Amino acid sequence: MGYIDTVETIEANRRFIRKAMKTDLLEAKHEMKLARRWRNKGDKAALHELTSAYLRLVIAVGARFRSYGLPLGDLVQEGSIGLMQAAARFDPARGVRFSTYATWWIRSSIQDYILRNWSIVRTGTTAAQKSLFFNLRRLRAKIAKTESATLDDETMAKIATALRVSVRDVDLMNRRLSGGDKSLNDPVGEGGESELQDFLPDEGESPEDIVIGRDDTAARSRWLADAIETLTPREQTIIRERRLAEDGVTLAQLGDKLGISKERVRQIEFEALDKLREAITKAVGDPVEAGLKQG
Repeated sequence: MGYIDTVETIEANRRFIRKAMKTDLLEAKHEMKLARRWRNKGDKAALHELTSAYLRLVIAVGARFRSYGLPLGDLVQEGSIGLMQAAARFDPARGVRFSTYATWWIRSSIQDYILRNWSIVRTGTTAAQKSLFFNLRRLRAKIAKTESATLDDETMAKIATALRVSVRDVDLMNRRLSGGDKSLNDPVGEGGESELQDFLPDEGESPEDIVIGRDDTAARSRWLADAIETLTPREQTIIRERRLAEDGVTLAQLGDKLGISKERVRQIEFEALDKLREAITKAVGDPVEAGLKQG
């Protein structure tokens, strides 16, 4: 997937970068002072000074992800969100420089943005898949000593071991990174008269199969309904509640309802099933059509 910045966007990005790079860096003591003022007192002026000083860090991290084809301005914007998240969570009492802490948040925010927008198909959800997405190209070039998208089995096995994922995951991700999204309306052929979607197979049922299936279902329901009418009221009750209900009742439950033993319910059920098979056989010649099973 590729994006093209307009002239106005490019110039705006340049002005932003020039301004950010002119901002003075912070000494460690002053940085901690600003962080404490923001954390303890909610001083927005301290927050602004703290984050402004590290916009150059956002730009530097964002620039490292330009190869994924997304506009630098968007990457910097997402990185700035990560910078603000870092400022909200930073604890100066830990004795760590804010830049060190913020780098993780900036990189994470940018990576999440890339994963959401690099492709219309979700690329990775687990930590291992994210690591595979962002490290596959580097390892491919290092292990295979080539930028080619083609990987042999040995190289894929080494990458899978290094990133702790399956070889299949490596193969699938390599295929994804090797080709961008395609529109179903992309022209196909020399003249471009056809579209890509014209050649995709329809794996669903054909209209004929749908009609036949609907008619068969209606016929089976009719045969079963006619066969049930040949039973006595008590036999109908047992068959409906034991065989035709979504949640069939137990023999004991039916026995209590009808005032007979559960063994007697079982006997009546078997007798009723035999009657049904006989009635359906007379109608269609095959009792299996009714979908009744004896158990």
